[in-house]
Amino acid sequence: MATVDVTVMGAGIFGLSIAYACAARGAKVRVIERAGIGAGSSGGLVGALAPHVPENWNEKKAFQFESLMMAAGFWGAVEDASGLATGYAQCGRLQGIADARGLDLARERAENARGLWQGQAVWQVVRRQGGWAPPSATGWLIHDTLSARLHPRRACASLAGAVVALGGEIVIGEAAAEGKIVWATGHHGLADLSAALGKAVGAGIKGQAVLLDHDARDRPQLFADGLHLVPHGDGTVAVGSTTERAFDAPDSTDAQLDAVLVRAIAACPVLARAPVLARWAGVRPRARTRAPMLGEWPGRHGHYVANGGFKIGFGMAPKVAGAMADLLLEGRDGIPAGFRVKDNL
Repeated sequence: MATVDVTVMGAGIFGLSIAYACAARGAKVRVIERAGIGAGSSGGLVGALAPHVPENWNEKKAFQFESLMMAAGFWGAVEDASGLATGYAQCGRLQGIADARGLDLARERAENARGLWQGQAVWQVVRRQGGWAPPSATGWLIHDTLSARLHPRRACASLAGAVVALGGEIVIGEAAAEGKIVWATGHHGLADLSAALGKAVGAGIKGQAVLLDHDARDRPQLFADGLHLVPHGDGTVAVGSTTERAFDAPDSTDAQLDAVLVRAIAACPVLARAPVLARWAGVRPRARTRAPMLGEWPGRHGHYVANGGFKIGFGMAPKVAGAMADLLLEGRDGIPAGFRVKDNL
């Protein structure tokens, strides 16, 4: 007789959040991880939780919005259970507006957000002020209050601590998988799933990021020149990242990260004298449709998939955790169309 209700393979953001949600509902949970907590792409530096633009609304965007609105309560409960800070804060975000067409579009989206975001957050057009702000050819910025940040490594450590505090087990290495089995194994898992199904369902995309010693902890995150500049509560700023479909060394940084830093300083000159504290590279799992892949593993009874959180895994985690716990423990399938594994085939 199984002594575990749910086994989660992988201790990244999806695996740990699902394990936590199941343990919080009283399930007996075991997490099995080959390398370490957040050893893959979940152990990065950036931690930007950013919404889709408020237009062309669909079930996927609504799912992400609900997850971002759940985040404060979710991460607060995780911290209470573990006693470890996650670095979460709903700090907002600033983006530059390049031209008159972009300004019109930004104002149109501000109107959309009033209804779509249900008065719980705003998307607004504001005048650019000096200091901590991205460049803007028009002198106007988009300011949204829905964007948030957390510290990826601390968030994963806090989730792991919460799982254990709730009676769960985390094994680094080999252990028996019992009960229902959730495969949350990142880009390696996408490769395994593709091989099992005989069709490519996703791939790994390398990213590189850098951590700077600059204290902007009370400022919003910036989006400039395709980069996220995220101030963390410990007095650092994370900048990332590259998007590399072809690479030789998955966990090594190179000149592409040097170029990222040059672009970040051009966008935000106050970073020019900030010492570099850390450089990071890792491979993120990107599903074929770019939406997360959630639900039953086709043709493998009792096995489930939670993967493909490319760039949005931390933002989606609260809602993903709840939806997967509903499915695993209660048999309720609230996973949106387009997120299910079969929708990526």
